[in-house]
Amino acid sequence: MIARSILDELRRTLNRISCDEVEALVREVTGAQRIFVAGAGRSGLVMGSFAMRLAQLGRPVHVVGETTSPPIRPGDLLLIGSGSGVTDRLVHYAEKAAETGARVAAATADPDSPAARLADVVVVIPAPTPKSSKATGGKEHRSHQPMGTLFEQSLGVMLDACVLLLMSRLDETGRSMFKRHANLE
Repeated sequence: MIARSILDELRRTLNRISCDEVEALVREVTGAQRIFVAGAGRSGLVMGSFAMRLAQLGRPVHVVGETTSPPIRPGDLLLIGSGSGVTDRLVHYAEKAAETGARVAAATADPDSPAARLADVVVVIPAPTPKSSKATGGKEHRSHQPMGTLFEQSLGVMLDACVLLLMSRLDETGRSMFKRHANLE
């Protein structure tokens, strides 16, 4: 079955993500006054989903580009999700955040990308993207799935793992989070 192949790819990729990098990201999220998330395309949708969970955890969070997003300032965290790490507007956001004194974190497939170089914390997700097919450490890797799908899936699962770690550290439960769930639906 094709779903088994997808799960195998996902398992192999997730097993190669550094637990230390994920822990560093969780520390940044818990230490930030406010969190700003950004991504483009499907990665942007994943980042928006993570913003929803952060809000349900009671963390002050904003999606960059939304009309209600305030200015970033020192003490805040910008978290970028970008497979390639080269998307112009995301790199611009990282530059601007760094200029203001905010912290920057990036989840990317390319640890040498402009977004990663600008970040204080990087989580490397070793999955192929349309703009880069080389794996971390220079090893080739492939996916049966098109374009950046494996990166996007891995980003979502890694961020969901962060949610579980944050729940533990913030003494939150599914029940306490649900009290912050949107009710205009």
